[in-house]
Amino acid sequence: MVGAFVVLAKCADWLVEGAADLAWHLNVPPILIGIVIISVGTTTPELAVSIQATLDGNAQLALGNAVGSVIYDDGLALPMVALFAPAVVLIDRVVLRSAAIFLILVDLLAYYMASDGTLSRGEGAILVVGFVLYLVYTYWEQRRRRKVVDVDEVELDHEPSPWGRTILLMVAGLVGVLVSSKGIVVSAPVIAGAMGVSDIIIALVIVALGTSIPEIATCIVAARKGQGGLAVGNILGADILNICWIAGASAIVNPLTVSQRVIHFSFPAMMVIIVAMLVMMWTRGELTRKEGGALVGFYAIYLILMVKLFL
Repeated sequence: MVGAFVVLAKCADWLVEGAADLAWHLNVPPILIGIVIISVGTTTPELAVSIQATLDGNAQLALGNAVGSVIYDDGLALPMVALFAPAVVLIDRVVLRSAAIFLILVDLLAYYMASDGTLSRGEGAILVVGFVLYLVYTYWEQRRRRKVVDVDEVELDHEPSPWGRTILLMVAGLVGVLVSSKGIVVSAPVIAGAMGVSDIIIALVIVALGTSIPEIATCIVAARKGQGGLAVGNILGADILNICWIAGASAIVNPLTVSQRVIHFSFPAMMVIIVAMLVMMWTRGELTRKEGGALVGFYAIYLILMVKLFL
């Protein structure tokens, strides 16, 4: 499992680098790199692990990974932005408003659909369609605000690769992510049995943490480079993708049937952390170190409650 996580993190890094270079070649605005392209790349591990788990009949791992990754992103990855950024991170309220409204509506819809213990193929398809509509709206909003910039203004943390290497990075990264995700799904139940704990704890804690490593790493690097806004966009996009794209696509592959006890704990916990995060960023249009520490506190409470309920 450790070996799979190492390969997963490295290959996800290749995939993100390739996606960023592709954005440079296609003259995509930086805000879209964070919200759409980077978040699509960094959530590929969650997608691969959840779909593989679904194919193997492990619905709890599939859905637990998607929901758990949102909690990790907001309670651990995002605070890294506030803690490592050289200055207070300023938030674009226009982007935050649209992303926040969509995120809350999608999470409430997903909770409603899964509240009976099953996320069906039709319900999964609704979530995927919501993801596509989100992409279309995000692009339209940026065009409307006339934020399309010249290609030379797109900031990368490396020299952009030529087209050939860009495609190679994306393909190699995707293949590596798919292969390593198989190792994670195979080893997770074995570890759960050896430790005497339920699969849902493995899904919500260990697997969700491993597949969230790309987001965490991206946030830390972006924050240290003074690109906190890019990191925040990555997290907001990843949150939407985890529910719409990952949970939805997994349900289309095979309906997800999960214990209602798990549903009625994980979804409300996710909503509490999401709302807390959005309120903190919206209040003054910034994200401070104190607020980052508060989000970590919420995450710690979530872990304690989960262990008490499911261990």
